[in-house]
Amino acid sequence: MNRIAVPTRLAAMAACLVAVTVVATGVGSSALPLDRVVAALIGRGETMDEVIVWTLRLPRVALAILAGMALALAGALLQRVTRNPVAAPSILGITDGAAVGVVAFLWIFSDDANALTVSIHWQPLAAALGALVFSALVAVLALLDPQGRSPLRIILYGISLAALAKAAVTLMMILGPVYRAGQALTWLTGSIGAAHWSDVATVAAGLVLATVVLALLGRLVRQLVLDPDTAASTGVAVGRTQLVFLALAVALTALAVSQVGAVGFVGLIAPHIARFLHGQFTEGFLAATAMIGGALVLGADTLARTMAAPVELPAGALTALVGAPLFLWLLLKERRTHG
Repeated sequence: MNRIAVPTRLAAMAACLVAVTVVATGVGSSALPLDRVVAALIGRGETMDEVIVWTLRLPRVALAILAGMALALAGALLQRVTRNPVAAPSILGITDGAAVGVVAFLWIFSDDANALTVSIHWQPLAAALGALVFSALVAVLALLDPQGRSPLRIILYGISLAALAKAAVTLMMILGPVYRAGQALTWLTGSIGAAHWSDVATVAAGLVLATVVLALLGRLVRQLVLDPDTAASTGVAVGRTQLVFLALAVALTALAVSQVGAVGFVGLIAPHIARFLHGQFTEGFLAATAMIGGALVLGADTLARTMAAPVELPAGALTALVGAPLFLWLLLKERRTHG
């Protein structure tokens, strides 16, 4: 695989993502063959086919891909910043912190008619604040602990704070009215069913900004592979660079989960698959990671809405089925390495 040119590998991944997109757009309660999907996508299909594709299916498909890309990039950045292969938004409490922010937002700003008293466009900010608070708590605990910077200690702090966040979410759901609990539960299961083009535009805009930042700071991302002393000797302000990329990872996580809910383990799985298929130290690693993350969330959502139809399963449960065993394996591997 490593002998294949980088552009060829990335082009192959992009082609696979396009193929999965077309298939996912065609499956559903009203299944469409691939030729009709393609015709509708290029504006040459039947009117009903174009309504199904462009109004009902494609917003959900696009949102799943973009959210998966954001979560995958966040995971890759966290693993690079912490120099820890087990780091991910769902492991370090960032996803659950965002959940606290979103559920608190729904709890505080909903009225008795099950309607928000403020614009839903404030929800990403609530998710970002929750994610920022819990990621900051992990960082503070690690800095205060003399052994806190070891990979396992950081993971333990993250798991502990994630449990605290889950408890806070549960309490808010119990103490709040039933309709607020229903709203929160839908979000917590990782649902993409209520996707709209406005949601797609929000996540797309955030990803464009993140891509610009990563393009400008790409050299620093690669230099963080080095140990802190070596990276500093090359002119990198290690602490400040880590802070920038940590903030970017938190923002990407909040952007994704505020729209699709607590879809976990994508930030853990995607970078490892990219390392296997593309190589960690190869140009285009982040692009490969993003495409794999998009395919993972899209695949999980497609299975969620088709494998038990008409019942729709939570996409987050399917990603956890794959991610949790991988996390345990990596954790045991890390323990043997540092034990």
